[in-house]
Amino acid sequence: MDGRLDLRNVTVSVSDAERRFALEVAGLQLAAGDAVGLSGPSGTGKTMLLELLGLLRRPDPGGSFRIRAGGTELDAARLWTGRHAGRDAPGHRGRLFGFVPQSGGLLHFLTVRENIALGQRLTGRADPGWISTLEDRLGLAPLARQLPRALSIGQRQRVAIARALAHRPAFVIADEPTAALDPENARTAMGLLIAAATEGGAAVVISSHDSALLDSFALRRLDLAPAGGAGAVSSRLGERGAA
Repeated sequence: MDGRLDLRNVTVSVSDAERRFALEVAGLQLAAGDAVGLSGPSGTGKTMLLELLGLLRRPDPGGSFRIRAGGTELDAARLWTGRHAGRDAPGHRGRLFGFVPQSGGLLHFLTVRENIALGQRLTGRADPGWISTLEDRLGLAPLARQLPRALSIGQRQRVAIARALAHRPAFVIADEPTAALDPENARTAMGLLIAAATEGGAAVVISSHDSALLDSFALRRLDLAPAGGAGAVSSRLGERGAA
């Protein structure tokens, strides 16, 4: 699926009795085939940014957030306004995005193949041939009938990658997808994720604390860094190498 995502002057803020935190995105564009690595110190809002991109978190009023995919254009900022704010977000999220969580998040009562096919079932995009291709590329074909409990951590993470890609989303979001893996398996899983996503035409954003691992791949790099401000803690997104 072709796709483009464009954010301009978007802010997300959270507050409680003790502090207020704001994440500021002056500009971010993603296009089909992009492979992006996201890094930054703990507490700078990496997960918050991924949730914003994946329609899991409401942006503050103002700014522009538009998504184009499959011949249609979505004003994502407007999803969170009006009487039925957020009501349509889950449908767009399931259709446009694939997610690779740190823990894998597999359903324990489904086989490997059933877990991979779940996104296709939910979006009505049945494509057994693509599932077979993903199984082959990720080394999962011999495990197709196994339940998650029979798999190693690395194998479970590869299933999560295949599941995120199976319904051919325009965008794939991975939040610390290799944090639970040893260095060798982490590098293998990262390479497979990037290759499979870009081959399928998706833009992929990968958040990781492991900057050295991200640096070992040909990724466009985004960094979150603390920004000064009175009365609040804030972070700003910047692109490495940008002026």
